[in-house]
Amino acid sequence: MKKLKLSALALAIATSSLLVGPAFADDLSANVSATSNYIWRGLTQTTNEAAVQGGIDYSHDSGFYVGTWASNVQYAADDVYSYEHDLYFGFSGEAEGFSYDVGYLYYNYDADAEFDFAEIFGSIGYQDFSATLYLLAHTEADEADGQDFGFGKASYISLDYATEVLNGTELGLHIGHHQGDFAEAFNGLTESYNDWAVSIAKDGFTFAVTGTDMDSDEPAAGTAYTNDDIKFSVSYGIDFQL
Repeated sequence: MKKLKLSALALAIATSSLLVGPAFADDLSANVSATSNYIWRGLTQTTNEAAVQGGIDYSHDSGFYVGTWASNVQYAADDVYSYEHDLYFGFSGEAEGFSYDVGYLYYNYDADAEFDFAEIFGSIGYQDFSATLYLLAHTEADEADGQDFGFGKASYISLDYATEVLNGTELGLHIGHHQGDFAEAFNGLTESYNDWAVSIAKDGFTFAVTGTDMDSDEPAAGTAYTNDDIKFSVSYGIDFQL
């Protein structure tokens, strides 16, 4: 789902995590991108197919920001393409190498999905490192027997590192852990799992390698892939002032 800072690295890690919020300024900006595979927390959201994505952000010099973002999605090979539409707001800031970001993120899907949900999140960073915690806030998804989709009953924590390595080329490293009954609703296999990502980005282009530690010998329903596959993706994105 949507990351709140659209840099070349963030395009790759949209694939997996949410980074520190929009640039600390009072402005209105937009972004657009295309990716060979929309990956969220190690899992494909498009059955390993391409996606076109974009959004609009407003940030105030107080640190407040609000925005919206959308992408096509497809969760089974025999499904028609659908959409994901995210809404978010929060506060972010930085000083002397330290940064923070706290906010609310709502994931909206088409009426047939009946799977809308929201998370609250908090992130802290120092120089090239950041750590982010997401907690399930609420959802419209139906609970199966023994499942609990209540506030805070599912969580995702991620650790990220991003640094320039050569002539404006950015290296990104990511690990994350997703747990709770709502995580099982996403992957259909296990209550918790870990994911990882390595990315190289320059001039809007990003190449990423992602994977999970899921143990799956059977393809996911309606697909030709398993959730433990290592995935490769190429993305290109731009952002601009409005």
